[in-house]
Amino acid sequence: MINEQIRDKEVRLIGEDGEQLGIMSAKDAMKLAKEANLDLVKIAPTAKPPVCKIIDYGKYRYELARKEKEAKKKQKVTDVKEIRLSPNIDENDLNTKANQARKFITHGDKVKVALRFRGREMAHTTSSKVILDNFFAKLEDIAVIEKPAKLEGRSMIMFLTEKR
Repeated sequence: MINEQIRDKEVRLIGEDGEQLGIMSAKDAMKLAKEANLDLVKIAPTAKPPVCKIIDYGKYRYELARKEKEAKKKQKVTDVKEIRLSPNIDENDLNTKANQARKFITHGDKVKVALRFRGREMAHTTSSKVILDNFFAKLEDIAVIEKPAKLEGRSMIMFLTEKR
């Protein structure tokens, strides 16, 4: 809220250079802001009494937008990449998939390893856990298990992330 939008009886006022001007009526605060050719902006509406500051509103909005943009730049977005395996996968195919997962993990992504079961393969789910263990063994120098292998529907799923 700025200027005339502030309807409170009393406000705690902070001057343009940051010093406390004390508690006064909103009309007096508006008068002081107009004399300085600046805006009266409500900074903390939930405080008792609400805190208002005399500042240039356009500049204030610009600063907030700039801080938000800086915070967004520093964020790292992690994707979840999926690698699908089958219970009758060969050793060389497993190595290829492990190299692919290694590339994803070094780029900072999480890897979801899904061992898909089709038809009669569902009868051998317990013996197929070895495949996921072998897959992790090829990556344990750079990865840790975030979620261990668990059977969900027709697939056994395990999540890997980068070692810290």
